[in-house]
Amino acid sequence: MLISYMFFSVVMYFSGLISFTMKRKHLLLMLLSLEMIILSLFFNLFIYLSYYYYEFFFSMVFLTMSVCEGALGLSILVSLIRTHGNDYFNTFNILW
Repeated sequence: MLISYMFFSVVMYFSGLISFTMKRKHLLLMLLSLEMIILSLFFNLFIYLSYYYYEFFFSMVFLTMSVCEGALGLSILVSLIRTHGNDYFNTFNILW
């Protein structure tokens, strides 16, 4: 049972990495794939802590930090769309 959960977590992680590298034109798709990577890491951490019967306090701290970085990424996305009109990387003069 544990091995199937670990396999699912690894598949989630690598599918997030593949989508991150394939969809690098749009900022929104990159942020969503980063969130998928963070969720797979959280799932892996939760499995590890439950397997060794540890406390889940660190997982709550990790989840809080990942929610904060998600909100920060969305606020940056909204401000970039308001200033540039879209979320294509090629239109950002600051980055290139």
